[in-house]
Amino acid sequence: MGKKLVIVESPAKAKTIKKYLGNDVEVLASYGHVRDLLPKEGAVDPSNDFAMKYQIIDRNSKHVDAIAKAMKKADILYLATDPDREGEAISWHLFELLKKRGVLKDKETHRVVFHEITKQAVNDAVAHPRELSMDMVNAQQARRALDYLVGFTLSPLLWKKIRRGLSAGRVQSPALRMIVERELEIEAFVPQEYWTIEADVALKQEKFDAKLTHYKNEKLAQFTVNNAEQSADVVANLTKAADGKLLVTKVDKKQRKRNPAAPFTTSTLQQEASRKLGFGAQRTMSVAQQLYEGTDTGEGAVGLITYMRTDSVTLAAEAVEELRSYIVEKYGQKSLPSKPQQYKTKSKNAQEAHEAVRPTSVLRTPESLKAYLSSDQLKLYTLIWQRTVACQMIHATMNTVAVDLGCGVGNTFRATGSTVVNPGFMSVYLEGTDDSAKSDKDERILPVMEVGDVIDLIAIRPEQHFTEPPPRYSEASLVRSLEEHDIGRPSTYASIISTLLQREYVELEKKRFHPTDVGRVVGKFLVDHFTRYVDYGFTAKLEDELDAVARGEEEWIPLLHNFWGPFKQQVETKDKEVQRSDVTQELLDEDCPKCGKKLSSRLGRSGRFIGCTAYPECDYTRNIDGEEATNEPEVVQDRKCPKCESDLWIRTGKYGKFIGCSSYPKCKHIESLEQPTNTGVTCPQCNKGEILTRKSRRGKIFYSCSDYPSCDYALWNEPVNEPCPECNWPILTIKTTKSRGTEKVCPQKGCGYTEKVTTEED
Repeated sequence: MGKKLVIVESPAKAKTIKKYLGNDVEVLASYGHVRDLLPKEGAVDPSNDFAMKYQIIDRNSKHVDAIAKAMKKADILYLATDPDREGEAISWHLFELLKKRGVLKDKETHRVVFHEITKQAVNDAVAHPRELSMDMVNAQQARRALDYLVGFTLSPLLWKKIRRGLSAGRVQSPALRMIVERELEIEAFVPQEYWTIEADVALKQEKFDAKLTHYKNEKLAQFTVNNAEQSADVVANLTKAADGKLLVTKVDKKQRKRNPAAPFTTSTLQQEASRKLGFGAQRTMSVAQQLYEGTDTGEGAVGLITYMRTDSVTLAAEAVEELRSYIVEKYGQKSLPSKPQQYKTKSKNAQEAHEAVRPTSVLRTPESLKAYLSSDQLKLYTLIWQRTVACQMIHATMNTVAVDLGCGVGNTFRATGSTVVNPGFMSVYLEGTDDSAKSDKDERILPVMEVGDVIDLIAIRPEQHFTEPPPRYSEASLVRSLEEHDIGRPSTYASIISTLLQREYVELEKKRFHPTDVGRVVGKFLVDHFTRYVDYGFTAKLEDELDAVARGEEEWIPLLHNFWGPFKQQVETKDKEVQRSDVTQELLDEDCPKCGKKLSSRLGRSGRFIGCTAYPECDYTRNIDGEEATNEPEVVQDRKCPKCESDLWIRTGKYGKFIGCSSYPKCKHIESLEQPTNTGVTCPQCNKGEILTRKSRRGKIFYSCSDYPSCDYALWNEPVNEPCPECNWPILTIKTTKSRGTEKVCPQKGCGYTEKVTTEED
C-alpha cells in the first residue's frame, strides 16, 4: 500500500483525523475554499453556457502549494472535506488544481465522507471511498453563479436608483422582505380593547382564580365585553347573582401525553441556542464547528458532535442503542419507551447529511467535559446532549383538570390547572418557545373539587386588555420562518442574517430585527419592481431545483438559462422606466405648511424625513416623528464636555444622532448616544475587562475593552472565544469581505492565520 495523503478543510479537523489514521498517513488542511470566481464582472459568462472563471484565493495559495508538494511524495489522495455541496466543491476545486499541476498522474484519488469525526467513522470512510459527485459540485456551481449574477447585475441598479454602495442577494432579499413586511404590519396595527371578568375564589383556605366563560347563557367571545362601563355592569350583575358563593357544576379530568422534541437539525439548533443561550446564528455555528472538528478531552482530540449542517432528524442505529442503554442506567427502566422514538424529517429535500446533530457518544457527559471545553462550547454541547438524550426517553404524562363554577343561572366561570404525573423526558430537557401567549394558569395545581362543592367568592374583578401586534422577528423565529417557507438551506441561515446586519438593512434591538430606513426602501423597491424574485414560493422552488441538480435529477445549465433571461430583461426594463425619485420619495396626502405644495417622505443621508416637493424653491423639512427641523441645539442636561467644560449638544450627522461638544471646531470631543453591549469575550490584552461592541463617531461598529482607557485594546472585527491554532492568541475574529467571504482571522500582527467559515452563501 502506497503513502496516503488526506485533505480536510481546517487544521483542527486535520489534527483530530491524524490521530485516527496513524503516522503513515499525512493529513493537511486546505483552510476552506482554495479558489473562487474572479471578483469582477465577467467571471460568469451567460453567453457561453455560464462558463465560470476561477482563480486561486490569495490567502490559501501557500496551502495549495504545500498540498501539491506533499502529493508528489504520496501515492493515494483522499479528499475528506465536509459531506455537503460546499465540501464537495472544495474537493473538486483542489482536484482540478492538482491535476493541472500534474501531481495526480498515475495516482489514485478518492472522495471520503463521514458525518462524525470518530475513529470508527473516519476509518470506515477511508475503507469505503467513492468518486467525486459532479452532481453535487454542479449544484454548488449553479448556486454560486446565481448569487454572482444577481449581485453584479442588481446591485448597480440599486446604486443608481437609491444610494451608492448598496447590494442585493438572491436569498437575503426574501428574508429582508419578511422583516420589512412584519414592521409594516406592526405600524398599521390598531389595538382593540377587550375585557375579561375574573373571580378570586377560595376552598378551605386555598385561593385560586377563574375566568368568566358564559354570561346569561351565552359563550363569551374575545370582544363580547369591550369597554369599562359594560364590564362594570357585568361585575355588578354577577356579584349580585353569586351572593358570596360559587357552585362547582362540572369537573373535567383528563390525562394527556407530551412527547419529546426531535433531535436537532441546523435550524432547530440555531433556534434553541437563541432562545436558551442567547447565541446568534453565526455564533452557534462557529461553536458547533469547533465541537464537530475535535477537542482534546485528555486522551487526544476527538469530535464531540456529528456534522452540524443537516436537516435530517434520524439517528444512527448504534447511537440509539447507546442512548437507550444509558437512559436505563441513568434514569431507570421506567424512563425508556418500549420502542425507540422515531421522528420524521419535515424538510421536503433533506440534504446530504443523513443524521441529526447529536453527541458522537452519549457517554461523554457535559460534566465529564467541563475541564476541556470553553464556556460557549460547554453550553452548546450541553444543549445538544440533553436534547438527544431526551428525544429517546418516554413521554411526559400530565393530569389536566377544568372546573366549571356556576354563578347564579346561566353564568359560568372556569378554572384550569394541571399536574405532572410522570415527567419522563422533561426531567432532562424541555423545548423553548417563541412569543408564547400560554397562561401560567394552565400549569398550576388546583385544590381537589367535586360537583356540588360550594366555593367561597372573594371578589369579581374586570381586567382590561388590548390586542397586540405580531411580534418582530427574533433570530430564532426568523430562522423558523425561513425554514417554513423553504428558503435557504442548513448552511445558509447564519449567513443570511449576518449579511442583512452587515449591509445595515436591519438592526437588532433587544434581540428583535428592526428594518433600517435604507432596508425599508431597498425592500420596497425589490417587492415593487422585482416581485417574482423576492416571492417566497419562487425562491423555494429555485432551492428545490438546486436540490434536484445535487441529486442528479436536473441539469444545472438549463436551470441558469431559465433564471437569467427573464431576470436580465427585468433589470434592463427597470433601469429605463424607474426614476430615482420614484424609489426614494413617497408622496403624502399633506400640504406643505410653508408653500402649500405637497409633502413627501424622502430618504436622506441621515435616514427618512419629510420634505416639500417644491424643493429647492421651498426648504421646509421635518423629522418623521413630526418634529420640525430646527437649528436650535438640544443641550445634554447635567453634563459638560470632559475636555473643555463646554455644554454638550445632541447633534445629527451622516450616521444619525450623537453627542458633541458645543465648542466645535475648537473642541472635537464626540461620543455615541448608544450604550455599548458586551460580547462575553475576555480581553486578551489585560485579561480583566470584557470586549464591548461600540459605535465609532462615523457610526461604524468596533470592539474594545471595557477597561478603556486603562486598556486600549480594540478591534474592527467581531471577536470569538477561540484561540489561534498557530500563535495561541486567546481569540480569533470573524471577518467578511466581498472577495473572500466570511473567515476566521487571527488579530495578532505577524500571525496571518485565516480559516474559511464554510457556507453555501458568503
